[in-house]
Amino acid sequence: MTTTSERPTGSPSRQVSPRVSQSVFDGSRLRVVLLVDVYDGAQQQFLEAYELLCNQVASVPGHVSDQLCQSIENPSQWLITSEWESAPPFLAWVNSEEHVRMVEPLHSCVRDTRSLRFHVVRETGGPAAGAESAERRLQSAPRIGDGLIRHALTFTVKPGSEEKVAGILADYASPEPKVDETTRLCRTSLFMHGNRVVRAIEVRGDLLAALRHVSRQPEVRAVEEAINPYLEQDRDLNDPESARVFFTRAALPAVHHVTAERQERQAERYALSYPARPGRGMRLAELLARQDEAAADDPRSPVVRSTIFQRDDVVVRLVEVSGGLDGADPALILGLTDPAQAAELTEFPAEASAPRDAELARFVKLARMDLVTDRRSPEA
Repeated sequence: MTTTSERPTGSPSRQVSPRVSQSVFDGSRLRVVLLVDVYDGAQQQFLEAYELLCNQVASVPGHVSDQLCQSIENPSQWLITSEWESAPPFLAWVNSEEHVRMVEPLHSCVRDTRSLRFHVVRETGGPAAGAESAERRLQSAPRIGDGLIRHALTFTVKPGSEEKVAGILADYASPEPKVDETTRLCRTSLFMHGNRVVRAIEVRGDLLAALRHVSRQPEVRAVEEAINPYLEQDRDLNDPESARVFFTRAALPAVHHVTAERQERQAERYALSYPARPGRGMRLAELLARQDEAAADDPRSPVVRSTIFQRDDVVVRLVEVSGGLDGADPALILGLTDPAQAAELTEFPAEASAPRDAELARFVKLARMDLVTDRRSPEA
């Protein structure tokens, strides 16, 4: 008789506030599922490319195991599953340039892919029921979300072109918000910080379907073509491989979202860009997540919602603030409680003689991104 593990033993997963609807930082094991549609006749080529990739992935820190499965009904359909010690090492790998190069041999034989990531909540039988259970941590409780999926894209433009690009990105007709019967675009917020552009989107339904829907809209296509000459990374949207590589590098995943118990519909939206020290992006995002989780339980905090996006050393925090930034506690707005934390993980220029609050307030000004456009669908 098999038994279901009710909770991990040994070093348990960290208990997370119920107000945290999304997080990669609770220490739970991660299951990654990749659905693959292979070109007809390319099955052997795909298998050989996978075996090469598999040998390389085996040495990636945090990787536990993987499986390759072929459909018993359609030989063109494949399934790759992998297990990771936790989400951060997987994200560090999948968002790296090493990964971009590593998966390149697959592209010539794959028609389409879809990647899904899951924290392990419960498990029946297997090693988790035996001596290894202490090392196989499970998510302690299911998360309760608000029905929205949050994602962002980021890229840089050539220095000197920022004003021109901002004008192009601000002046376009909004795409049709309805994707299909189950998916809808709810909100798009676009910010700039220096020559970096960040486009944050909220979707109800299927994120991939929404992204594909937006890319096909004539008004969006025209904007993307108009900014092409100003991009630091060249791309050709008429070349599927060029577009795929660009948007793979541009993906800026949401790694943490928290909503405070208090709700105010009139809260103002801001974005903060944190200049992480090299190799410290994930650590910085985790610290910001911990601070936001604590602030969600603090009635004095003006931050009613916070989403942290992170890829490598690009860290962006999207906050909705009651009453605006003026007069708000800069530590709560910044998400860092003291200048020493900021100095350890970021490259904010420090002024040793400045008072704490003045120093943090200056960091807020340095991090604050310029709002280009913030659009909501009528029914959002």
